[in-house]
Amino acid sequence: MGKFEHVLLVSDFDGTLNDDSGVTPPVVMDAVRYFEREGGLFAAGTGRTFQGLGTYAHNDLFNAPSMLANGALAYDLIKRKIAYFDGIGEVGLPLVREISRRFPEISVEMYPFDETFAIHMSPETERHFTDQGIAYKHIDDPAAAPRPWQKVMLWCPGGTNVAVQRFLETKTEVSYLPTTGRFVEILARGVNKGSGVLRLADYLGVPHERVYTAGDGYNDVDMLRAAAAAFVPCNGSAEALCAATHVVRSNNDGAVAHAIEILDQMY
Repeated sequence: MGKFEHVLLVSDFDGTLNDDSGVTPPVVMDAVRYFEREGGLFAAGTGRTFQGLGTYAHNDLFNAPSMLANGALAYDLIKRKIAYFDGIGEVGLPLVREISRRFPEISVEMYPFDETFAIHMSPETERHFTDQGIAYKHIDDPAAAPRPWQKVMLWCPGGTNVAVQRFLETKTEVSYLPTTGRFVEILARGVNKGSGVLRLADYLGVPHERVYTAGDGYNDVDMLRAAAAAFVPCNGSAEALCAATHVVRSNNDGAVAHAIEILDQMY
């Protein structure tokens, strides 16, 4: 029996698992393999959707289901099955229609499990898809996009970003999260990386006191706070560093490898 049996480590991708060039350092890959040989469960915890996960070159690095779309979905790449799916259901349809009516200049991206749809395409939205190699369908009516949706992404030109967020504050059936590049992300109510990581632990039968997370961004804060210990790269965001129990080496110097070194000492 390995020292990391029934231990779950969930790591963010960009800025944590990967270096600034988008590559996972060899020292991190070696550390993860050691962690797994000793019985540990290693999972991604990312804002990427199922569609975007395919762009990562080392999906075999994960021996536990990947937590996607900021906690809305967990997918087991080994068994090729959904572990859980807390997506936006039928409440999303009238919401997206209202957003399109109130803010006709906004581009809307909808992500069912394995398809992608968009309304009011913009160059920014198209780049969002092509950069990740995601196939998409341009539609006029959101009803054409099957529900549930992992999430909805809004690209907000000009001054619409703040106005959209104020509008979403009145919608109790969903949560929202501003992201980079004038995007706003909509999730099902109560869904975030923190709720997702605990849901994943329950699915795997891992006690919450044996759940550990690593992340660098403000969207990782809920996941960091939900864990028994939270590892944040020294070059992480101020929000993430405030939630850290352990500040580790930068993502360019093997942040996740350092986290596993600490777990090695703990266990």
